[in-house]
Amino acid sequence: MTLPPADSVFDTPHDGDLSEDLALALHLADVADTVSMARFDAADLDVRTKADASHVTEADLATEQAIRGILEAERPGDDVFGEEFGSSGTGARRWVIDPIDGTANYLRGIPMWATLIALTVDGVPRVGVVSQPAIARRWWAAWGLGAWTNAADGSPRRLAVSSVDSLAEASVSFQSIGQWREAGQLAALERLTAAVWRDRGYGDAWPYMLLAEGRVEFVAEFDVKEYDIAALVPIIHEAGGRFTDFAGADTLTTGSSLATNGSLHQTFLDLLHSPTPETDR
Repeated sequence: MTLPPADSVFDTPHDGDLSEDLALALHLADVADTVSMARFDAADLDVRTKADASHVTEADLATEQAIRGILEAERPGDDVFGEEFGSSGTGARRWVIDPIDGTANYLRGIPMWATLIALTVDGVPRVGVVSQPAIARRWWAAWGLGAWTNAADGSPRRLAVSSVDSLAEASVSFQSIGQWREAGQLAALERLTAAVWRDRGYGDAWPYMLLAEGRVEFVAEFDVKEYDIAALVPIIHEAGGRFTDFAGADTLTTGSSLATNGSLHQTFLDLLHSPTPETDR
């Protein structure tokens, strides 16, 4: 299998100051946190099933509506693409929103869910915010401005991926066995977990943030949409990591993701795509 070069679309420089866009994204996250937490773990939470059999709650809808309302006022020339209300256009600047990533956790009262807010410019994610208000955590980044999280005392702490450069010392998150089975990649998952120090299925956005903090070296999943991963890319990039799809391409649209600490990215790709006598099933 021929893999793309290490330096690709997601590494292209950006001309311009993104500080105001980042400030707006953080404000959007503040508003989203207020809306989503108001109904978290509510006994009378309204939950419905969408056409794809996934769940949507009243909080998903209200949170995205609140974000869209602010963007309409503050960035009327920008497009918006959200999980619940679709796309408003296809312009160069587009805000990509997942109001509640981890709705299944949200509706069960499990605090591992997040609001994901991204700004893409010409298709490249340049600003990203991941906010998990139920555990009082937030991560954010913009191209050239670093990746950050809130420390225990509330002050910002800069993020950096780990320097681990050996598979035998790497900790990985694979999301779920079911995802890999449905993608026909069980043999690849077995090769991965046999080669590394530790493997866990942490799930949703959180393991990507653990990667940006230097706590794990690999996260991969399948059946993801643009709004599931766009906000993650700037944070991982600015922390020194690498983000591609499962084949190694810089894209948000192929339905898979693979993020690493950078130094091990090609090693993981080679391992996952190496020939095997077994049949993935």
